[in-house]
Amino acid sequence: MTVSTEYGGASRPEAGGETSPEKLLAPVLSAFWDQPNSWTLETYRRHEGYEGARKALAMAPDDVIAYVKDAGLRGRGGAGFPTGMKWQFIPQGDGKPHYLVVNADESEPGTCKDIPLLFANPHSLIEGIIIACHAIRSHHAFIYLRGETVPVLRRLHEAVREAYAAGYLGKDSLGAGLDLELTVHAGAGAYICGEETALLDSLEGRRGQPRLRPPFPAVAGLYACPTVVNNVESIASVPAIMNRGKEWFRSMGSEKSPGFTLYSLSGHVANPGQYEAPLGITLRQLLDMSGGMRPGHRLKFWTPGGSSTPMFTDEHLDVALDYEGVGAAGSMLGTKALQCFDETTCVVRAVTRWTEFYAHESCGKCTPCREGTYWLVQLLRDIEAGKGRMEDLDKIDDIADNINGKSFCALGDGAASPIFSSLKYFRAEYEQHVTGKGCPFDPAKSTAWADKHLEVNA
Repeated sequence: MTVSTEYGGASRPEAGGETSPEKLLAPVLSAFWDQPNSWTLETYRRHEGYEGARKALAMAPDDVIAYVKDAGLRGRGGAGFPTGMKWQFIPQGDGKPHYLVVNADESEPGTCKDIPLLFANPHSLIEGIIIACHAIRSHHAFIYLRGETVPVLRRLHEAVREAYAAGYLGKDSLGAGLDLELTVHAGAGAYICGEETALLDSLEGRRGQPRLRPPFPAVAGLYACPTVVNNVESIASVPAIMNRGKEWFRSMGSEKSPGFTLYSLSGHVANPGQYEAPLGITLRQLLDMSGGMRPGHRLKFWTPGGSSTPMFTDEHLDVALDYEGVGAAGSMLGTKALQCFDETTCVVRAVTRWTEFYAHESCGKCTPCREGTYWLVQLLRDIEAGKGRMEDLDKIDDIADNINGKSFCALGDGAASPIFSSLKYFRAEYEQHVTGKGCPFDPAKSTAWADKHLEVNA
């Protein structure tokens, strides 16, 4: 479900403030998702579609890069790196082809923003690609899509066909002299290909595994040529910036994290869905707008950016959901995948399932991740089943420490994050699994401990 209201002007949400929901929501990418045939070129044109591209193509490439930099757009794929700065890293006058690769391999547990965006409004991405390719002087772009999402793949192919037929892609794009080819590539379901260098290897026809860096993709990326790899939402946000202006974009969000973004609210909430709002909104405000947790239950823990980010508890309801606010609180904003779990959820079970996912999806290239995730799963399964020992808690913490920051890519860091944060906030629950010889949330077990420590609501 998409929550969408007309944006009523600039809004910088304050934690715990009294700002109305109409001011907090800022639908731009999702402004017409609920309209009939929202994915078609005709609908997109009715909402000022491709006007941003026309303005951008009338500017010099370097001026477009400077404009996006001044707007303060940060990458929406997780790291939050400034988009314009990434474009600026592409060397000019090197005589090599330049490529733009859009990372649409959305596979993070809990992350679900790019697929709905592509399904409902694919032309926003295509227009953003035109602008980005003009800026980095590229004539060929690729969209690397998660292959399991066949309906999205079909809709994206149709949108690309419409764009070619309308003269937005191909020779002399928009009559501005830009020759641009766009290729849609469906991946084969490997989570590791969400890592940009593994994605590039997969796109080249090799096994998807992270590359050792340097060299970075900006210097030697796809086919050993300068390449920009951006997330879907990052590129799709560019047309509105070019059309409505950088000051308009900066009027939303916070000073260091300006603009709007999609927050994916899921889990034990009354109304899960995509909520597009300025950066800096809080989970408390989002829950107020979405009807809160499911009736009769309360928030126990949540993730600010998917399963690979350190979890928060109900003590963090008023943390500003921007890059600085979440970082200062000890986690990462990531992909803004707000998974909310109530008091009926066993933390050990949730962390075990996440860790099983990372162990399964590890490419096996580096030893810390390959071996560490395997042994974490073995220990967590024993703890969950009541077969663990108290020293196992320190052991999983030690193994996670040996993975964190010591792997080729961020998959290892993501696997370690739930371990560290769950032990920090819920070590007593781990201990109960050991001393109680099983999960206190198992209906066959006594619920006395859960009643006492979790204040379970009737």
